[in-house]
Amino acid sequence: MRSATHARGAVCAVVVALAATACGGGGGSGGGGGESGVLSSSWGDPQNPLEPANTNEVQGGKVLDMIFRGLKKYDPKTGNATDMLAQKIDTSDSQNFTITVKDGWTFSNGEKVTAKSFVDAWNYGASLRNNQKNAYFFGYIQGYDKVHPAGGSQSADTLSGLKVVDDRTFTVRLNQKFSGFPDTLGYAAFAPLPQSFFTDHAGWLAQPVGDGPYRIESYTKGSQMSLKKWDGYPGGDKAQNAGVDLKVYTDSDTAYTDLIAGNLDLVDDVPASQLKNVKSDLGGRYINTPAGIIQTLAFPYYDSAWNNSGAQKVRTGLSMAINRKQITDTIFQNTRTPATDWTSPVLGTDGGFKEGLCGSACDYNPAEAKRLIREGGGLPGGQLKITYNADTGSHRMWVDAVCNSINNALGNDKACVGNPVGTFADFRNQIGQHKMTGPFRAGWQMDYPLIQNFLQPLYYTDASSNDGKWSDKDFDRLVDQANAQTDTAKAVSAFQQAEEVVRDNMAAIPLWYQNGSAGYSERLSNVALNPFSVPVYNEIKVS
Repeated sequence: MRSATHARGAVCAVVVALAATACGGGGGSGGGGGESGVLSSSWGDPQNPLEPANTNEVQGGKVLDMIFRGLKKYDPKTGNATDMLAQKIDTSDSQNFTITVKDGWTFSNGEKVTAKSFVDAWNYGASLRNNQKNAYFFGYIQGYDKVHPAGGSQSADTLSGLKVVDDRTFTVRLNQKFSGFPDTLGYAAFAPLPQSFFTDHAGWLAQPVGDGPYRIESYTKGSQMSLKKWDGYPGGDKAQNAGVDLKVYTDSDTAYTDLIAGNLDLVDDVPASQLKNVKSDLGGRYINTPAGIIQTLAFPYYDSAWNNSGAQKVRTGLSMAINRKQITDTIFQNTRTPATDWTSPVLGTDGGFKEGLCGSACDYNPAEAKRLIREGGGLPGGQLKITYNADTGSHRMWVDAVCNSINNALGNDKACVGNPVGTFADFRNQIGQHKMTGPFRAGWQMDYPLIQNFLQPLYYTDASSNDGKWSDKDFDRLVDQANAQTDTAKAVSAFQQAEEVVRDNMAAIPLWYQNGSAGYSERLSNVALNPFSVPVYNEIKVS
């Protein structure tokens, strides 16, 4: 869900902002505390109501992770997909799946979780008339072209590939083989929904009901959401605290100041401006850990200036003009790591991460950078403008640093400049309307820990988050082959071959892998971030 240019996914995308999108004015009691055993955490208002299929940004995703559990769950330490509500998922061909739901699960309103709870939710999420942002997650299921046509009117209400067999069993038929499909089912878009969602939709939106370890008690937009431990939760990952107060901030520095002052328990994205002080401020209560996030520069391939025979050399030269290590050391204080491929180290080598796959194209080499850019015909229009949203301070810092690095390499202090757009919304609108004329801030926060999620949504022809409209037949063919593989190792190998096509064309410039960072108060213990850089709220203990 987290495309780094939207609000953190997906096959999807939540654009992964480099600094917190939430902060500013939670106020409230000391330690965020108040009630015994309740912790307070910085947060931002969700973009949309908390429908699982309509939430594709980080702040809403945090809540869904607390109030819902799906067929799979991603291990908070390894990221591996493990069965949660799924008793078993069977397939003989990686295209037809039979899913058995565990018995004994209920929603917090007492309603039983059944096979129908999943099928109804997925049909709702896929339907064009419901306008759900995560509808594309259901695009692999047979019949998606009828319930969510690319053009024309919707001709079916339900996915033909979904069938309820009995109370605890349903079948899924995909429109192509996809061996990794079961591992995608821990993503929130695939969560089950109670019948109250459909019978009293307005009431459900006002107070969402899920099947996770927390229930929502209250929400005041612009101020706070209070979640309480659900004592009747049937899962093994019960909340170890009494609840969580998510306090809305519009400035990450304010949240950090409140943490230091004892007015807040947890900040889950330490602002870049505080990274030099955080260790002395918090000592062992500072977390800096790898996350499934990569920052890139994307290009507008719908502009012929970036889609011609010489442009690949220009893009590769620009990559070699960027001193990634210097930028990550000085600006981000080692909370970023120079990227050497287009995925993330959190996948591990078995999962598809291949350190150094980018090769010399990601090494800082000013002389070679200058030569390649010259051979490629020079910078289109004579100057490079990197577009970014200016409402997050850290973006200006690193864009300026990237431009300085490029200018130094080319010996021209006006070769590259930042092109700020006032707000994130305007920035995304311009991208969606294909108004980019040069490179723009992009990136990805994984929706699920598969190499497929770092490649197909971003680079496959007409994929959901392929904002630059890059297209390559060899890449598409290799992705199709990878998805059809029933052997995991062979699938990963095919995806890596597809990634080499991205590399050889420098479809996007990889900049750095982003760590998750957090700081917490003395009241808390057992605080950790999962591989998605989200606090594992249910495991936090409050003294």
